[in-house]
Amino acid sequence: MSETDGPESTSADKPAWATTGATAATPSPAADGDAPPAEKKARPAWLLPAAIVAGVVVVGGIVVAIVTSGGDDETAAPVATPTVVVPSPTPTATPAERPDPTGFTSALPASVLQYAFVEEKAAGDWLKADALEAVTDTYSDGGTGTLVVDAGQFATAKEATAFAKALLEGDGTANAGLGLPAAGEVSAGGEKAGAFVLQDAGDGTGVAVWTNGTSVFRLTTAVADVTNAYNAFPL
Repeated sequence: MSETDGPESTSADKPAWATTGATAATPSPAADGDAPPAEKKARPAWLLPAAIVAGVVVVGGIVVAIVTSGGDDETAAPVATPTVVVPSPTPTATPAERPDPTGFTSALPASVLQYAFVEEKAAGDWLKADALEAVTDTYSDGGTGTLVVDAGQFATAKEATAFAKALLEGDGTANAGLGLPAAGEVSAGGEKAGAFVLQDAGDGTGVAVWTNGTSVFRLTTAVADVTNAYNAFPL
């Protein structure tokens, strides 16, 4: 699982390549079932193939109740509830084998939350935009739910940043309940490695676009899952 540092998303955190007018929303507390707000990501720097450790653990907070006796000024000792660990969703289907894996594509995950890898094809538009390598991976939850990841590697981080900026169309639809839009930095080894933007596309889907060194990623899935899926993605 990618570690997160958890800063507030503010306009100062907004990556330079985010479209004009987009503000990094400060996520409001999510209702039950809502995705947690996106946070500053600590991911492995993608300059060379990296090993992946996937998984997401959501830890419930500890609630402390202060109990006082009737008419007694003395305060009883705090009572703490147990910490509840909720496992991440996992696929019900077995991920397909990745065809002709390269150093880059072999680092892409076999599953993301409940979505299992189904197929991969070359991302023609990205290759035409001078990506050294680019693929479109489709994942499925075994039913009607899908997650699509476009991933590409460029010659320089500057080229990757310019391409990521071009992928964003407007500011997306404001969705305070899910804390969208949101933006911030991607970090690797304690250093800034890129930036991310999460948006509600307004058609029931959410989109995450981010850079990590010389690589660019675009993740599209149900808007309710986009923040969790981005946080779970290991690169």
